[in-house]
Amino acid sequence: MAGGSAVADWINLLKPRVVVLVVFTGVIGLMVAPGHLNPVLAFTAILAIAVAAGAAGALNMWYERDIDALMRRTRNRPIPAGRIEPDAALSYGIFLSVASVVVMGLATNMVAAVALAVSIAFYVLVYTVWLKRRTAQNIVIGGAAGAFPPVIGWAAVTGHIGLLPVLLFAIVFLWTPPHFWSLALFAEIDYARAGVPMLPVVAGPRHTRWQIMLYTLLLVAVSLLPWALHVAGPIYGAAAAVLGAGYIVASWRVLRDAQDAGGHSLTRDAPAKAAFRYSLLYLALLFAAVPLDAAFR
Repeated sequence: MAGGSAVADWINLLKPRVVVLVVFTGVIGLMVAPGHLNPVLAFTAILAIAVAAGAAGALNMWYERDIDALMRRTRNRPIPAGRIEPDAALSYGIFLSVASVVVMGLATNMVAAVALAVSIAFYVLVYTVWLKRRTAQNIVIGGAAGAFPPVIGWAAVTGHIGLLPVLLFAIVFLWTPPHFWSLALFAEIDYARAGVPMLPVVAGPRHTRWQIMLYTLLLVAVSLLPWALHVAGPIYGAAAAVLGAGYIVASWRVLRDAQDAGGHSLTRDAPAKAAFRYSLLYLALLFAAVPLDAAFR
C-alpha cells in the first residue's frame, strides 16, 4: 500500500459510478425473473454483482495505470497518483473477483456464478487487455462486458437464461458504443495523448458522429423487441418509443454539430456532452420501465 492511501482511494479503485449502473441493471434482471429468491439471498446476489463489477474495475485500473497517468481525466486515480501500489491493487482485484464468484455460486446457482465469472473475464481480458489498445472497435465488442448484469440477475433467480434477459443484454450492448463515443468526442485529445485507438482518434470525429447516429437507430429498434416479442407490455413499449425518440434527437444533434474542415466541433462538443448525459438517463428510465410494466401486466 502506498503511503497516503485512504479508504476513499480503495473505494474509487472499484469505479463506484460504473458499479451503480451495473447493480441497477442487475437488480432489474432479478426483479422481473419468474420465481422467487429469498430476500437475503437476493441481496447477496446483488452484492456479488457489485463486488464483481468493482473487482473488474480495479483490475482495469491496475492494467491501465500507464495510460491513466497520461490522461487528464484519469491521472488522479489512486494508482497513477501514487496513493495505491500496483501490486496491492492487483491482489485486491483478484481477491474480490474470486470472492464474488464463490459467493454467487453458494448463494444462488452455478449458472449465475459462471455468468458472473465470464463477465469479469470479458471485461478484464477481452476488453482491457486485448481490445482497448489494439482496435477502434474496442467499445463495440467490449460492450458485452457491461451487458451481463441483467442476465446474471435473472439467472440468480431461475437458474437459466431466458429471452427477456438476452434482449436486455442486447440493449446494453448496443447502448455502449454511442454512449462511449459521445464521451470520446470530447475526450479525443486525452485518448490521442495516451495512444488509445478510440474511434475519433483513428477515424476522425465526423465518422464517429455517423457511427453514433447509426448505432442509436439500431439501439432504438432493438429496444422495441421486448414489446414486439410479447415479453414486455405496452408500458415498456411506450417508454422505449418515447425515450428512443429522445435519443435519436440527441444523436442527430451530435451529427449536425457545427464543425470545422476536419470535423471537430465548433461548440466545444456541447451536443456530444448532452448526448452522453442523456444516454445515462435513457438507460436508467428504459430499464426502470421493465419492472413497472411487469407490475401492471
